Order: sequence, then C-alpha cells, then structure tokens
Amino acid sequence: MQANTALQAEAHAGAAPHVNIAAYKFITFDDTEAMRPQYQDICNRLGLKGTILLTPEGINMFLSGPRGNIDEFLAWVRSDARFADLEVKESLSAEQSHKRMLVKIKKEIITMRMPLIKPEDGRAPFVEAQTLKRWLDNGVDDNGKPVVMVDTRNDFEVDVGTFDNTVDYRIKKFTEFPDLIAAHKDDFEGKTVVTFCTGGIRCEKAAIHMQNIGYDNVYQLEGGILKYFEEVGGAHYTGDCFVFDYRTALNPQLQPTETVQCFVCRAVVTPRQQLAPEYVYEKSCPACYGK
Repeated sequence: MQANTALQAEAHAGAAPHVNIAAYKFITFDDTEAMRPQYQDICNRLGLKGTILLTPEGINMFLSGPRGNIDEFLAWVRSDARFADLEVKESLSAEQSHKRMLVKIKKEIITMRMPLIKPEDGRAPFVEAQTLKRWLDNGVDDNGKPVVMVDTRNDFEVDVGTFDNTVDYRIKKFTEFPDLIAAHKDDFEGKTVVTFCTGGIRCEKAAIHMQNIGYDNVYQLEGGILKYFEEVGGAHYTGDCFVFDYRTALNPQLQPTETVQCFVCRAVVTPRQQLAPEYVYEKSCPACYGK
C-alpha cells in the first residue's frame, strides 16, 4: 500500500524528531497489575510521553518520542507473545504530542458497557482504506450495494472533520451508541454500513455490536481515520481529525493544524473562532465566554 508521501518526506528530511504512535489490541490481558510497573519503567527510561491503558480486554496506547526510543519500546511490547502482531499508526511532530506519561488500568479499552462484546472472540469484517476509497468513488461496494458511513465518535470530534455524507448521531459518549444504532436499524436495510472512528477501537466494538443485533452487512474501517489518511489521504473526507493530545487535530497529511482546545472548557476552537473577541488564550472561548 502507498504510504502518506508527506509523512515520508518529513521523516527523511529530519524535520520532525518525534514519532507519535497509536496502537491497540483486543486480547485477554489478566496480569495488568503485574505489567503496569514494567510499562511505566520502560516508558520513563526511554523518555516517552503519552497514555497507555491496560485492561482485561486488551491494550490501548498513544505515545510520543524519538524514533529509536519508540522502536525500542515496540520491540519490548512485541516480545510478549500476546502483542507480537501489534499494529501501529504513526504521525510525526516537532514536539512530543503529550506532556506526561500515564499508565492506567481500566475495565475496558473504550467504555461501551456491553459485556457480550468480545472482539478477541472474532472481529467484525473490516474494509481497508484503499478499498473504501474505491467504494466511495463508485458510490457502491463490490456487490453494488450503496455504502453508508457511520461515525462512532463524540459530537465535538465529528465537528472537526468527518467523511462526506456520514451518519452522525451527535453522541456525547460512546455508551449512547448501542441504543441509537439499534433504533435506526431499518434505515440501513439493503445497504453496506462502514463504521469508523479515529484509530479503530470504537468502530471495531460498534461493528461487532451491530452484527449482534442483526445487521448483516457491516464493516469497520481498518485502522480508523488515521490509517485512512496515511494510506489514501483526504479523499471523501472534509476537515481534519480530532486527536486527544496537544495537537488537537491533524489534517489528511497527518500534520497538526491551527485548531485548538479551550483551556477553560475544553471546547474545540477553530482558527476562525479564534478571531472572535470572546476567544482569549487560556481564559475563554466563544463556547464558554460569560458563563
């Protein structure tokens, strides 16, 4: 597959000394308490910054650091047979994308509160970026069925950017998704549904849930938006992709944008909104001014 050319050029030019990685895997992980200090120790030793979630259903991580240190960390992680095939999405930045290092133990990789969903027992069918682009170019999948994109992210993330003509239920948290998608099942009759999210976690759980409640032609976007950007750029996508680090949003070239989050209320503030008199750095934005 063709990688993002801007990412390659920046790497070869040495303009971005830090590599930012996102990775997850659903797998039984019953020794999280024992492994937590080991993850903390190696990340501290290598000077990595970010967040790692250790859960009984698997691992989720967002980390930033120099290339050699990231590679050493990944080699260590993959030495554990459970994570030998861990897949990673990358972007580059001049600074580390996180300011501190946290290793947390949680109940779920992403909270959905649907205990019957166990991705380790079998994934929902996935569609890779190149194939999805072809489907969206044609308006139908390889069997001639109309393709519908379903965004599984929270509303404020969607507002930064999403696929064209996507279904967006304006959810505030992922636990709202199961009931909403069940209530709208008839809307997707005879269509191919592709769920998507930032990096693949939400849409993987979402697609499995949809299969469980009777959707018969549903896929997840393999690797999420970030992998799509890396493989095919911004085709059929408008805007940027919100990310949970200091960069706030990445464009289809996987480069940071001028979008920021309000220091006070954490609302997303676009470059245009930053021109408003209500936006005062670290004090207010149009969403919280006067409140």
